[in-house]
Order: sequence, then C-alpha cells, then structure tokens
Amino acid sequence: MLDDVLALIRENDRFFITTHLGADGDALGSQLALGRFLEKMGKTVAMVNSDEHDYNLDWMPGAEQVEVYDGALSQQEALAEADVAFVLDTNDEERIGKVGSLVRDATATTVLIDHHLDPERWFDVLFVRDTAAATGELIYEIIDGLAPEHLDGAIATALYTAIVTDTGSFRYSSVTPALHRIIADILERGGIEPAPIHETIYDRKSMPGLRLLGRMLNRIRLRYDGQLGYSVVTQRMVEDTGASWDDKQGFVNYVLSIEGVKAALLFSETDDGAKISFRSEADVRVDEWARHFGGGGHRNASGAYVKRPTFEKTIEDVIDAAADYIAFEPRHAPDDDLSPEDQSYLETLLDAASDSN
Repeated sequence: MLDDVLALIRENDRFFITTHLGADGDALGSQLALGRFLEKMGKTVAMVNSDEHDYNLDWMPGAEQVEVYDGALSQQEALAEADVAFVLDTNDEERIGKVGSLVRDATATTVLIDHHLDPERWFDVLFVRDTAAATGELIYEIIDGLAPEHLDGAIATALYTAIVTDTGSFRYSSVTPALHRIIADILERGGIEPAPIHETIYDRKSMPGLRLLGRMLNRIRLRYDGQLGYSVVTQRMVEDTGASWDDKQGFVNYVLSIEGVKAALLFSETDDGAKISFRSEADVRVDEWARHFGGGGHRNASGAYVKRPTFEKTIEDVIDAAADYIAFEPRHAPDDDLSPEDQSYLETLLDAASDSN
C-alpha cells in the first residue's frame, strides 16, 4: 500500500520506471512525474519503455528522457542495479512489452502503481486502487506523502496531463470532489494553467488526421434506438488519408457526444480482427462488456483486442452482445438482427469504393 511505497522510496537510491505499450497521457504523465520527483529527492532514475509513447505527448517536460528499450547495455545495467522497479498504469506483464519479463525477473523490488482491476500476482508491492481516477492521482499521493514542496511546474504538468486524459477531461464517474481538490493543489503548487495543456493535447491535429476524422464521422451508425453509436477506422482509410494510427486518438468521444447515445464504440481494423475503444456515459458501465471480449479497463472507458475471421464479424459479434451488458430502453431481444442498412454497411466496409470519395 501507500506506506510501503513511501518507505521504499525513503530507504533506497536507485529506481527503474516503466509503463505499458503505447504509453498514453496517464502512463507517460505518471512516469515523468514520478521520475522527476525521485530525481529532486536525490535518487538515480532510469525510465525505459518497450515502445514509443503517443506522438501528441512528445511536448511534455522530460519526455525525451524516456528511453525505448533496444537491449543497450546501459538499459540492462539500469535495471540490474535498481533497488526498486516501478510498473505504472498496467498490471499485466504482456502489456508492458519486452521490458515486462525483464522487470519480472529482476532482483529489484517490483512495485505496481495502478488503478485497474485484477492485477497479476508477481509484484512484490502493490499500490492499487481501482476507484482512483488515474494512476496520476496515486502518484500525487506519493509526492504529497513524502515531499510536496518538490511539486514544481514540470511535475504539475505531468500530473495534470495524466489525470485530465484518463478522466475524459473530468467527465467520468471516477471524478470526485476530492479529485478536484487534488487538481487545485497541483495547479497552485506547480504554478501552471490548464488551458495550454488542453490546447496541446486536444487541439493539435494534422491535416491528414482531420481527413481521417471526416471519414470516421461519415461512417457513424446507431443501434438500439439510438442509444449505441459506433464507427470504424479501416486500414484503407488510414492509407488513403495519409494519416497515422495515432491520429485516431479521441475519435470515439465524437461518437459518444451524439445526443441519446449511452455507449460508443470505435473499431480499428487490424490484420486479424480489431482494436476496440469502449466509452460510455457516467452511469453506464462498459468494462464488463470489454472484458467479455478479452479486454478490460474502467467503468466508462475500456478497450479490447478481438480476433475474428473478418473485421465485419468482429463488429457484428461485439454489437450483438451489447444488450447483455447495457440496459437499453426499450431492451432489444437477444436475437435482434442487424438492420438491412447496417448489414449492407458491414458488407461494404472494406470495399475500395467506400473510400474513393
């Protein structure tokens, strides 16, 4: 728990910090905040991830200090010499990538700091609370419990980014009065303004990314009397617009913003299925729905990677299961078939003609 983490920091000098593949705002923000804080306490810190973080986070103070693991001797030595190895914002070795097995086998004390359900049991110390809005909230508690005077502008920026991105800009049910008080303290101690952070994260779009957004918006479909919305990003759409897969960050929130929609899905085509983003209103849970398809996450924001024979089959199976997890009004019968329009849509998703305009 928290006291154990505080004791480890007080009593040790060398630290290794990693997080999940494709580090998002909460993962990278938590990593940078903890890393800078430890350095300000006079500790030696190495931050190494298995791959690159989201491109729209490269502006964050200290982001250049996070290394991508390439087997370099210096990286191996950093882990071998570490007293404590922190894993942030994921509780699954596979989600850490190639660094995961290295951390698990290291002699360092392994510490999990996370807010997801059902952590794996190989960690030595767990500071986990699934009611926390973000891992960044837990990092704040560590800083506040040890040396809050070290919370400077760079740490504040990282913590604010972590929390704002993992709460959907403070829209999810995990947001509490206590969290807002934490945010107030972060802003005051760090002397930062939220507006520039929001603008950098949410308002910096590439032209290809906007073209991809237009294609996605044009493919939005509604089911269950307009209470479920979904759309797609196919490989062809990305290629034709010249966008990158990173450009689709936040697309699912446009679907959720439709009046009457309780839950929203974005299906991103892969070679053997789909990556799916699940989002919902505050009083509607999507985590159990995502978990049914091998994924997981939070009540209002979850994800899954689903392998099916075809992209269309993945979409159909996930949507058909919706009523088992969400109480739509009126509730559709389990054998409710796709409408002729939706069936036609699914059959032509991957047709080149659908992307020619």
